[in-house]
Amino acid sequence: MATIKTRICMISDTHTSTPHPPQKTDHAYRYPLPKANILLHAGDLTKVGYRVEYEAMISMLADADAELKLVIAGNHDITLDEEYFTSFGYTRHQRPEQLGEESILLSDDNIQDTLRSSTPKTPNTDSLKAYARSIKSLWTSEAARNAGIIYLEEGIHSFTLSTGAKFTVYASPYQPEFYNWAFAYDRNEDRYNPAPAGLPQPQNPVPDYPAIDIMLTHGPPAGVLDQVPPDLNVGCENLLRAARRAKPRLYLFGHIHEAWGAQRGVWDDGAAGGIRLEDVPRDMEEMLENRGAFCDVSDGAQRPLRVGEETLFVNGSIMTVNYEARNAPWVVDLELPVSGV
Repeated sequence: MATIKTRICMISDTHTSTPHPPQKTDHAYRYPLPKANILLHAGDLTKVGYRVEYEAMISMLADADAELKLVIAGNHDITLDEEYFTSFGYTRHQRPEQLGEESILLSDDNIQDTLRSSTPKTPNTDSLKAYARSIKSLWTSEAARNAGIIYLEEGIHSFTLSTGAKFTVYASPYQPEFYNWAFAYDRNEDRYNPAPAGLPQPQNPVPDYPAIDIMLTHGPPAGVLDQVPPDLNVGCENLLRAARRAKPRLYLFGHIHEAWGAQRGVWDDGAAGGIRLEDVPRDMEEMLENRGAFCDVSDGAQRPLRVGEETLFVNGSIMTVNYEARNAPWVVDLELPVSGV
């Protein structure tokens, strides 16, 4: 199969923090973001899903030098999960966040008055739905698409770049339930793998290899860049099973800030979890100079990715565990199939 070298810039968990000014050379996450063919954002765009937060993130992505910018939501992007927002999430807008006076105001005055009253009542559900849909429309608008921004719902999406690169992404904003935030599922639920015959099937399962080139989820798979103190792995076992079937070239996620990094995974049925993991080295001075952690697994690299046998995993969380925007974007060169060849 013919392929073409393609550069992908990856970030996650920005939580409304735009890149630092260019002169802040002690931060790798600074303007401008590294130029790439594709930019991926793996969710938690915002702190708590206010309109002004999304507007800031759309503006940042619009400025990025990439032909295509693919975005999913995360558990903090509560207004993009309509069911969650209208049933519980709206209560997270009752207390102001540290975002400035304008940012804590909802666009609907009736909702705002209800949430800010001393004895808050449940707002009108239709008003909440309308508000949530107005937020989503920011991401699906013609202006966003003209800027190359595409918001992805859970499922399979295919794209072709002007270079001729053609690729398919499996996207999902969901992760195991986490302190009653958005886009959550019970750990016992498997929404990614086909169920045995006769049982209810998941709506958007991950297909088998070679259907998917890139996986893009907010939460990590189990055992891969998912560790929190004290040495706990909190990723999803079912996501790992799905990735083992799909064997994508690249898998970006975030959610676990302290596990930022990249690992080359070799699929091996004899290894624990069916995978052997190797950390991708990074050099702090180079990251600061280049505004990113660069990794080349293209055909011209010293060690090209073995498609179908290996997956490059990236936890792209920009925020540290203390919510400081200090982690570098990851920038990967890899081969993607060429359309029509």
